[in-house]
Amino acid sequence: MRSAIAVLLVSWFFGSAALVHAQALKYPPTRQDNVEETLHGVKIVDPYRWLEEGASAETKTWVDEQNRFTQSILGKFPGRESIRKKLHSLLEIGSLGVPAPVKGHYFYTRREGNQNQPILFVRDGSRGKDRVLIDPNELAKDGAIALDWWFPSKDGKRIAYGLSKNGSEQSTLRVREVATGKDLPDVIERTRAASVAWMPDASGFWYTRYPAVGSVAKGQENYFRHVFFHKLGTDPKDDPKAFGEGRSPEDWHSVSVSPNGRWLAVTASQGWAKSEIFVRDNEAKDAKFEPLAVGIKANFSITLRNDRFYVTTNHDAPRYRVYRVEPAKLDRKDWAEIIPEGKDKLEAAAAIGDYLIVEKMRNATSTLAVHDRDGKHLRDIGLPTLGTVAGLGGEWDGSELFYGFQSFTVAQSVYRVDLKSEAPELWDRVKTGLDPEQYVVEQVKVTSKDGTPVTMFLTHKKGVKRDGTNPTLLYGYGGFNISLTPTFSAIRFMFLEKGGVLAIPNLRGGGEYGEEWHRAGMLDKKQNTFDDFIASAEWLIANKVTTKEKLCIQGGSNGGLLVGAALTQRPDLFEAVVCQVPLLDMTRFHRFLIARLWIPEYGDPEKAEDYKWIAAYSPYQKVREGTAYPAVLLTTAASDTRVDPLHARKMAARLQHATGSTAPILLRQETTAGHGAGKPRGLILDEQTDIWCFLFQQWGLEP
Repeated sequence: MRSAIAVLLVSWFFGSAALVHAQALKYPPTRQDNVEETLHGVKIVDPYRWLEEGASAETKTWVDEQNRFTQSILGKFPGRESIRKKLHSLLEIGSLGVPAPVKGHYFYTRREGNQNQPILFVRDGSRGKDRVLIDPNELAKDGAIALDWWFPSKDGKRIAYGLSKNGSEQSTLRVREVATGKDLPDVIERTRAASVAWMPDASGFWYTRYPAVGSVAKGQENYFRHVFFHKLGTDPKDDPKAFGEGRSPEDWHSVSVSPNGRWLAVTASQGWAKSEIFVRDNEAKDAKFEPLAVGIKANFSITLRNDRFYVTTNHDAPRYRVYRVEPAKLDRKDWAEIIPEGKDKLEAAAAIGDYLIVEKMRNATSTLAVHDRDGKHLRDIGLPTLGTVAGLGGEWDGSELFYGFQSFTVAQSVYRVDLKSEAPELWDRVKTGLDPEQYVVEQVKVTSKDGTPVTMFLTHKKGVKRDGTNPTLLYGYGGFNISLTPTFSAIRFMFLEKGGVLAIPNLRGGGEYGEEWHRAGMLDKKQNTFDDFIASAEWLIANKVTTKEKLCIQGGSNGGLLVGAALTQRPDLFEAVVCQVPLLDMTRFHRFLIARLWIPEYGDPEKAEDYKWIAAYSPYQKVREGTAYPAVLLTTAASDTRVDPLHARKMAARLQHATGSTAPILLRQETTAGHGAGKPRGLILDEQTDIWCFLFQQWGLEP
């Protein structure tokens, strides 16, 4: 018997898709406490409720045992060093941000080579030399400190920026002098994902901040994001609150100010399908916020100029439109539509000097055009290929536009356009050493369960045939109005070079086709997202791109929920699942960290009607004893401040106990990382090595 097990182990470790006998995978023991409760008349038994307590000694010991077990399998993969070496090389391909021009200064980020974190550079003058302004790599040898965000003042002399540790995204705001590179004494805590709007003279700014720990009830520290004003040189504890008092604690506020400082606007987002806008005249004797767009179930965004406002909305226009609003006439009947809704989804309208730069999305790829300030179309800006415009940069009174571009096979490139002429010029690009001509990107249509057509991108090397033999990675997200468009990921080329096929569908719940598409995959319609994904998998098999034995799926965060649902609804359809920083126990998701912010997207389990549709798909509750589940790798991180690691822990325990197959169920919990933002290159290399070892094992691929 032992000899047989040994033979099977050797076969599996060397990439065979054959699975190990159940006795060969003796999972670490996991205690069951079987907590019982009744919710909306339904009895719930939760055997692993105790794993929600991440700080407990028992949970920490259990996680350590799980991590050791995972490494005992992935660490022995014979091709591991080859995979790590290749990933190390690919991760040397850096990143490049879009410049923000401000009064002769050009601010942008870049990461190169072995640097853990992107560096913020400033170029003084269009032909000046770049110099380092903020280098987080100098602040921590292990790269655990990240630059979360930055906002230059309107005169380009100062910059407000946020740093956080261990991927926590719990930013601390500081202010740096651009000329000297020295920080002012102003330090403001609790500024996660801050929105900052500088006064014209750079003497102060409006900003968003969370309450100090202990100043609100326990568990409420991640809510009550209010707007404050800070005058440089004063104690932040005395900063007056400008907006937010008396509003919902889940409101997500952002702030902007007109170039002359007169008009102040606050946008209060309530989930991803509704936002409100309030405007204040700072020069008025009795300055107070007036409603511009309130009480409407739609999204609104605003750009302030001295003499006019531009409002972009999907109200009665699911693919969005743009209005011009006069400051003295805020009433909706006085708004002037200048860019009507079209067949393509409008992504952004950036006001630069006398121009509006309009970015749209056509079949999940970008287009770019120049309009005059009253909305008249002047010309299109040609893009290199089908891909994604990733960021727009320009000054309110300038005449130059910077835009980023990338695709599945084209790394981040930045172009500059003099808006008085027509020819874009390459400003800079990430050098890769990869030849995009060796690869094919195509878009196909899939028919979902209810007959809805769903587009899907396929990327692979030239010459790959549809003969059912191709290892295929199906990646999805489908939620929060987020679009999956062609973007560059260096690490995927290790897989593509081996003849693999990358498949990325545009699922309902995303933003690729406007607000109707988003709403068709949220709340009580969330099952549509899962149906679209499952239909995409079935299409890949039916069209002989791959087979079930060669099909692996991957998703993170909301995408972790997606692949968790696919796993529990169709365990027969996939060879393996990579489920990253996932939401999985949806009956309790709203109780932890910032998750109440997601109730508008998923629903509220405390409400009986919402609970019905949530419980119908919640992956943790859908695990069934004796089911032959495919191989699963669940990844999470102890410092995640968005999705609590409890989801991955509980799911791993339940699957390990329930599975009727011999495919491995593995948990990988990082100790010094968060949801993903700000993760240093070194930790990315460690995590990706484990993920690709797992996938190559299941595909039977040799590195």
